[in-house]
Amino acid sequence: MPEFESVMLKDPASPLTATFVPAAGMIGTSLAEDGVEYLGQRRGLDAYVSAGKTMGIPILYPWANRLSASNYEVDGTEVTLTPGVGGVRTDDHGAPMHGVLAAHPGWVVTSGSDNSLSAVLDFGDEPTLLASFPFPHVLTQRVTLADRTLTIETTVTATTAASVPLCFGYHPYLRIPDVPREEWMLTTPYMRHLPVDDRGIPTGEHTDWIGGSEALDDIAYDDGFDQVPDGAVFALTGGDRRVEVRFESGYPAAQLFAPRNDDVVGIEPMAAPTDALRRGNYRVALAGTPATARFSVRIG
Repeated sequence: MPEFESVMLKDPASPLTATFVPAAGMIGTSLAEDGVEYLGQRRGLDAYVSAGKTMGIPILYPWANRLSASNYEVDGTEVTLTPGVGGVRTDDHGAPMHGVLAAHPGWVVTSGSDNSLSAVLDFGDEPTLLASFPFPHVLTQRVTLADRTLTIETTVTATTAASVPLCFGYHPYLRIPDVPREEWMLTTPYMRHLPVDDRGIPTGEHTDWIGGSEALDDIAYDDGFDQVPDGAVFALTGGDRRVEVRFESGYPAAQLFAPRNDDVVGIEPMAAPTDALRRGNYRVALAGTPATARFSVRIG
């Protein structure tokens, strides 16, 4: 496995640090304070690079979570996805999973400081990526660490007349150090719950999700939501520690992931619900009008 250069950001106001690896898909691999880690390491960076096994904070692009089939249609353009080609990976049911940018090496760092980092990926300059998502654009990611808050801003800029579907997301794997999982408290906002079938695909039904706080205990989640308002706050707490995820703008959908066999909770900001690329329930970035989405993770 090759060595990847990492970039460590330092919060000017606290001992908090954040680490990103541009050449491995701009993945966030650490959010730590005095050696105490708040991101789930799971199988580690090597497994992410070699097999797309997620950890830390990966981007899920151009679609988050699963598609219900290996083809989709946008404005008359039919696209067929081939597993193993152009970055396409599938889950155990054969569903295309988490887009095509897992560990992608094409990110170019454009600027940085002690507490910020910006990188771009020119989708239109990557024929293998365009085969899976034929909408030329530039993807920009800006990461900032300040006031105990990691902020990730993502901008999609169309580079032709074709609009770009916005179905991406992120998968922050969060943990409360030194506190048993069953004692963690999960706080969620009011939103709409989208039940899924046994493949993890939305059934088309929906129910109100009242939100509030409850002990994680032995509960398992892999649940989708929409109608998440801008500024919505999710929180994971335990002992005297608190991690907040704020959907600041551009993320009207979410996925909660809390497996029983791993001490992590995924609070996933999503630009559109699961399977939106096939169903058409997404927004677009229009030519001449860049679309930006932003979320943050605050360590309390």
